[in-house]
Amino acid sequence: MTKDQIFEFFRRLAEDNPSPETELEYGNPFQLVVAVALSAQATDVGVNKATRHLFARVHTPEDMVALGEEGLKDHIRTIGLFNSKAKNVIALSQRLIDHFGSEVPRDRDALVTLPGVGRKTANVVMNCAFGMETFAVDTHVFRVGNRTGLAKGKTPEAVEAKLEKRVPQPFRRDAHHWLILHGRYICKARTPECWRCPVIDLCSYRQKVLSPPEKRNAAAAPTKIRAKEQGA
Repeated sequence: MTKDQIFEFFRRLAEDNPSPETELEYGNPFQLVVAVALSAQATDVGVNKATRHLFARVHTPEDMVALGEEGLKDHIRTIGLFNSKAKNVIALSQRLIDHFGSEVPRDRDALVTLPGVGRKTANVVMNCAFGMETFAVDTHVFRVGNRTGLAKGKTPEAVEAKLEKRVPQPFRRDAHHWLILHGRYICKARTPECWRCPVIDLCSYRQKVLSPPEKRNAAAAPTKIRAKEQGA
């Protein structure tokens, strides 16, 4: 994409959704760190279902440590990999107490020292909790970046670097939210819903799906009926 096309790409996404936000539910930066750590290989809907009761009780690292690993497991058993995630969440909570005065650090290098927190999680926290211009690359952003031609790369780090270089103001702070939501609801993994995509003309994907399944099936039905009649 050219610079003008990239600007127009985000302008249209912003027009459709002027104030995008993470779909994870949280009340403070600590709860956000926990929610994002729990969301690995899980849906935001599933995480929210588990954390609503958890976050009603747990607001600080001290609360989490007091709850304990087994207590945490009772809240998150419906989330994939809950055993290892519970261990990491208790450990990251203790590290926040021991090394950061129970406050979530605003620095990426510090954030990734927390157990269970990688670069993507750190970027989400920095962006959502502290308003920084970061580009968290999850599976949706990775797919949209490559499929559309916006930011092609073989690794999440490569896609992030391209986004960092290419996304213009005033879209930088919210860019990764628009890309996540676009990938989650329109530019889907198996069958992208190109027929309702606001940026279809800017996208370089060659195998665009230009009509919904019901229309494609309806168009194919007469051919199938004729084939049966001819074979009868």
